[in-house]
Amino acid sequence: MYSVVNAAVIKGIESIPVQVEADVSEGMPVFEMVGFLSAEVKEAKERVRIALKNSGFALPPKRITINLTPADIKKSGTAFDLPIAFALLCAMKVLPTDIFKQTMAAGEIGLNGNILPIRGMLPIVEMARKMGMKKCLVPDGNQKEASLISGIEIVPLCNIENSIKLLKGDQNIAAFPEKKTERSEPEKNTVDFSEINGQEVLKRACEIAVSGMHNLLMIGPPGAGKTMAAKRIPTILPPLNEKEQMELSKIYSVCGLLDPAGGLLNDRPCRMPHHTITPQALAGGGVSPKPGEISLAHAGVLFLDELPEFKKATLEILRQPLEDKQIRLVRMSGIFEFPSDFILVAAMNPCKCGFYPDRNKCRCSDLSIRRYLSGISQPLLDRIDICVEAPRLAYEELTKSKKNESSAEIRARVLAAQQIQKERYNEEEFDYNAQIPSSKIKKYCKLTPKLQEYMKRIFLRLDLSARAYYKILKVARTIADLEQSTEIKSAHLTEAVCYRSIDKKFWENDAYDL
Repeated sequence: MYSVVNAAVIKGIESIPVQVEADVSEGMPVFEMVGFLSAEVKEAKERVRIALKNSGFALPPKRITINLTPADIKKSGTAFDLPIAFALLCAMKVLPTDIFKQTMAAGEIGLNGNILPIRGMLPIVEMARKMGMKKCLVPDGNQKEASLISGIEIVPLCNIENSIKLLKGDQNIAAFPEKKTERSEPEKNTVDFSEINGQEVLKRACEIAVSGMHNLLMIGPPGAGKTMAAKRIPTILPPLNEKEQMELSKIYSVCGLLDPAGGLLNDRPCRMPHHTITPQALAGGGVSPKPGEISLAHAGVLFLDELPEFKKATLEILRQPLEDKQIRLVRMSGIFEFPSDFILVAAMNPCKCGFYPDRNKCRCSDLSIRRYLSGISQPLLDRIDICVEAPRLAYEELTKSKKNESSAEIRARVLAAQQIQKERYNEEEFDYNAQIPSSKIKKYCKLTPKLQEYMKRIFLRLDLSARAYYKILKVARTIADLEQSTEIKSAHLTEAVCYRSIDKKFWENDAYDL
C-alpha cells in the first residue's frame, strides 16, 4: 500500500516542504530509502525499524520503499524520523492516510520509541502555516518553541505508541489548543554606562553609533575602558521589532540555541567571539551549513576585541556582509543565505605594547607598528563609520564624584533619534541612517553650497574613498537627528569628519608598503 506524509528540510534559516512517500508491497523482503539523503537520514531506516518493533508494530517481511521528494534537494537532519514512521504506519494500514493531508510532522525517534526534540522547529512550523496546514505533529520537547507560531494547531507527541492512539482517535487531538506567539521577558542589565568615568568622547561615539546603526572602532592604550564601553552598548540598543524578533529566533532555532522554555527572543544579541575564531565559525558553514557568529549577531552587535589579533583572512570575510547585510554561502549541496545585519564594534591597541604614538612609553619599532596595523586592511576600515580614540584616563577623571549619565538616559535619546529616522524612511526599504544607499544620499543628506565646499576640501585632504565620503554624510545625518535638527549643519558635519579622520593618525599610506 502507498502513503504520503508532509515533512520539511531546513535550508539556511528557512525550511522547504518535503513529502515522505512509503510503499509496502509484495516481493523479496528489503527496506530501501531514496531521495538524495545524507548519512543521518539514511540511518533513520534502522532507528525507525527498531522503534516500531519496540512499540509493538514490527515491519512486515515485504518490499518496503521510502522516497523523500523532491529528489534534487539534499535531505539532512533527524527531523525525518517521525514522518517516515508515520508513512510506514499508514502503508501498513495501522493509521488512516487521510489524517496527514493537512498535517506536517517533524521529530527524531529513539530506539525505544520515544520522540525526541530537534533543531530548527520554528522555521518548520512557520512554513507549515504558510502552506495552509492545520496541524503540526512535533516532539513534546519542541512544543513551547513550535507554539510561538500562531495560526496552526500544535500537537506534541511523546512516543510512538501514544501517538498512534492519539491519531486513531483514542485520545482527543483537540486537547492541545493553539497557542499565541509569546515574547520572552527582556533580560535585566547588570552593567550600565553610569559606571564609566571619563571617556566622554567615547561614550558620545557609542551613542551616535547605536542611533544610526553605524559601525564603530575604538583605539587606545590598554585599560582605557574600550571593552568596558563595548559591553555596555547592548544597554542602549532599541527593542527588536516583530520582523527582527522572528528572524533572529529562527537563526537561534536552527543552531539549537533557542531556549525551549522561553518565547521569541526579545533582546538584541551581543556576540563576542575570541580572536582565535576560524573563518568558518565566523561566517557559518559545515556539511549542512549553519549560521556563524555574524548571523548570530544579526539585529545586534558583533564585538571584536583586540581586532589586529584576528587572522587577516578571517577579518576580510566581514567586508561583504557589512555591505550586503547578509552572507551567501555557495556549496555543492546548494546556495545558503543567512541574514547578517549587525553593528560591528571593534576595539584595539595602537601597537603591540599598546602605547603608540606616545614614544615616551612605546618601545615598538616602526616596522613592528606597521605590521601590527597592516593586519587591518583599508577596505575594511572604509566600512567602519566611526573611529574614535580612547585616551588613557587621568587620576582626576577616574576618581571624580560627579554622577555619570545612565544607560536609560542615553537610550531615551537613541530611541528619539531612531523614531525620526523611521518616520523619514517610512516609504523606504531601510530604517536607519547607516543603511541609506548611495543613490539616496543626495535626497536625505543634503548639504548647503558652503558645506559642499567644506566637504570637497576634506575629501582631498584626507584622500577619502567614495565609501568613506558617504559614511561621513550618514554619520552627520545621525548627529543631526540626535540634535532634533532637520538639516545637517556645520557642527554636525565637523564632528562626523573627526570620527572619520582619526584612522589617518594611525594608518598612514606607507603602513601598507611592507
